[in-house]
Amino acid sequence: MGQQLDRRAFLSCGCAAGLGCFAATALPRPGFAAELSHKKTDLTPDRALQALKDGNRSFSTDSPVRAVQGRERRIEIALAQTPFCVLVSCSDSRVSPEILFGRGLGELFIVRNAGNTVDTAALGSIEYAVSQLGVPLILVMGHSRCGAVLAAVDVVKNNTVYPGAIGRMIEPIVPAVLSVRDKPGDLVENAVRANVSRIVSRLRTASEPALIDPLEHRQLRVVGAAYSLDTGGVDFFDEA
Repeated sequence: MGQQLDRRAFLSCGCAAGLGCFAATALPRPGFAAELSHKKTDLTPDRALQALKDGNRSFSTDSPVRAVQGRERRIEIALAQTPFCVLVSCSDSRVSPEILFGRGLGELFIVRNAGNTVDTAALGSIEYAVSQLGVPLILVMGHSRCGAVLAAVDVVKNNTVYPGAIGRMIEPIVPAVLSVRDKPGDLVENAVRANVSRIVSRLRTASEPALIDPLEHRQLRVVGAAYSLDTGGVDFFDEA
């Protein structure tokens, strides 16, 4: 009798354990994403751009913003992301894209480096976001008093040589400085915009199919912008 009870108890525990194992594999654990999603944003390039403009307007006027973040959002996008914009911006600590555009987790695919330049790694990141994630907008954004642009201006005006990788980092910005060297106004601020415009033009005329096809079918826009450290506002240009 004791052996039967022991056997029944063992089988009962075994069944429970089996069901527990099944539940552990078949059901998501509390607080974890349920399944992989291949969904892409449904925003058009124009609507994506307007969302950024609206978000920055709220930020620069200290209006309430509804940034999508928190535990539920984190769980929602844990296995997949649906960003609506690739944002190429400077690494400057005062230029935080999600904050100044009032956006939250999973909305911006950000490529950042000093001087917001586009090298091979940056271009690959951009192409990935467009071709694999279905991003409809690329925003290239410089900002006032950019240190990398200021260094490039120093190279042009004073033949300054920066050591190590710093010099190589600012090399792509030098042509932008040269293009506006004789124009009226502040040379650094003019160069910031010229640097952005050169990158926008490069991306629009890229030979990579990942960018050519969506651009030709108007499924992608490339836009330039400059952020003011003083006002918090973003000036959008090169919107064509």
